[in-house]
Amino acid sequence: MDFEFFALTDTGRVRNNNEDCTATDPASGVAVLADGMGGYNAGEVASQMACDFILGELVRWLNEAARSASDADVKRAMDICVDNANRAIFTAANSNPTFAGMGTTLVVSVFRSGRALIGHIGDSRAYRFRDGMLSQITKDHSLLQEQIDAGILTPEQAAVSANKNLVTRAVGVEDFVLLETRAHELQADDLVLMCSDGLSDMLNDRQIEDILRLGGSLSDLGQALISAANGAGGRDNIAVVLVRAQGAAEPSSRSWWPFRRLGSGT
Repeated sequence: MDFEFFALTDTGRVRNNNEDCTATDPASGVAVLADGMGGYNAGEVASQMACDFILGELVRWLNEAARSASDADVKRAMDICVDNANRAIFTAANSNPTFAGMGTTLVVSVFRSGRALIGHIGDSRAYRFRDGMLSQITKDHSLLQEQIDAGILTPEQAAVSANKNLVTRAVGVEDFVLLETRAHELQADDLVLMCSDGLSDMLNDRQIEDILRLGGSLSDLGQALISAANGAGGRDNIAVVLVRAQGAAEPSSRSWWPFRRLGSGT
């Protein structure tokens, strides 16, 4: 199974600077998206550091591990790379007053034949588009999501809440952060969308789905998503990563993570 990648960021209609960042390495099947936060230009620094650290370290590890690595091995490598990036950003934020309080949300994905390992922190999201239907495959680490889970708010009430963008987990804010990772099965022609809240706050899932149903090149779809978000107000920076699965998955006798643990031999 091969994968086609496209990534794009946009400043939006309101902000003067762009704190969103994306990075991809199609040869290794890696995509990273980060939405920075912090005063001055600190958000830009945090998101760029996250993309650079994670992409560089993860691609290097994958190239050395080759195809023999299990999904559990890859997940562990993702955890280590994110931890290293988190510590670097946390240290920079606490050693330079200009960067005080900076942090970033994150989505990091490793695409393997027949599946994708997708980890996230904060309220940047991943979706899977299959057979004309869009499904959100990450759950926001946010105050609103916690209120929805607790039954305090409905999704409809959350969509118009004044407490948007209050995340409960972010890279670089504390000396440790937990990457939530899941393995997702992929079929030929599946499309994975990674995005910052600059897209998901401006467009609801149905609007995103309608755009993806138009088909066409990943470049056309990415541009259409960003144009629609800007047309709806463009109140934040917008980041989009699109990855399309092509061809059939290769047969594998290895059990998928999380059913196989490192060192279990099963």
